Amino acid sequence: MTAKVAAIGLGEMGSGMVRALLAARYEVVVFNRTASRAESLRPAGARVAATPAEAVQDADLVLVSLADEDAVTQVLLGDLAGVLTSRHTVLDTSTVSPPFSIQTTETLAGKGVRRIESCVMGNPEMARAGRLRVFAAGEGTPGEDVSAVFAAIGQQVSWLGETGRASTLKLAFNLLLGVQTAGLAEALEFAGSAGIDRTLLLDVFANSGWYSPILGFRARFMRERDYRPAAFRSALMHKDLRLGCEDAAGRGVPMPVTGAAADRFGAVVDAGHGDDDAAVIAEGFHRDPSSAR
Repeated sequence: MTAKVAAIGLGEMGSGMVRALLAARYEVVVFNRTASRAESLRPAGARVAATPAEAVQDADLVLVSLADEDAVTQVLLGDLAGVLTSRHTVLDTSTVSPPFSIQTTETLAGKGVRRIESCVMGNPEMARAGRLRVFAAGEGTPGEDVSAVFAAIGQQVSWLGETGRASTLKLAFNLLLGVQTAGLAEALEFAGSAGIDRTLLLDVFANSGWYSPILGFRARFMRERDYRPAAFRSALMHKDLRLGCEDAAGRGVPMPVTGAAADRFGAVVDAGHGDDDAAVIAEGFHRDPSSAR
């Protein structure tokens, strides 16, 4: 019998994963703080819950896709406190720091609830198609129901062992993405300052050895100068770069390049573009050095 899934957090990635699960004939109950996002999934076959508690009431698996650590704390340790039981397994796809992930997992385990780090890589289009890459970690083995859900949302699934490893790997890749996106933005700014058209540079880039699928995806936003709907919001990029730098500092690992990229994305957020795709950094946001935090 197919496990029943509750999905909480329906941003572009969360909604995409729900669509992939529905296509795989899962019964999915959804909840999102902004109700319109949940309602948009009703025609696809999702059942909409009025509260997180209602969403998980009959579920076996709870798929969580939230913006940050505060949201995860509010949902898992607040809204669902006393509601989650040993019957539930939480598949948390939220990008958080490894220490936070470990602590949250231990807190839930103390209540008899299993939480599995279920970090995903890809974009909303890949999420809808069930072609994400899943990095999972936790105590024991995934189990048949969990593995089946991962197979429905992902083209590749890697089980990494102890909690914290999946969050570390996810942040490592997001650090690469942030640094490369900031680098491409600076290349455009540098060339533009000499009168070289943005389209020309991006055309050459697209047919060069510097091209990569992930940077090509960001370059599409930069070419059109249209950054909504965002595939990866600038505010979330800034958050992930900051988390990576903080976690590295705790282990004595210097991250000067990532730190500089984090500062650039911080300027983007300060300028009011946190909800735009991270590629909006190409529009040249900089902080005044005298006001650097």
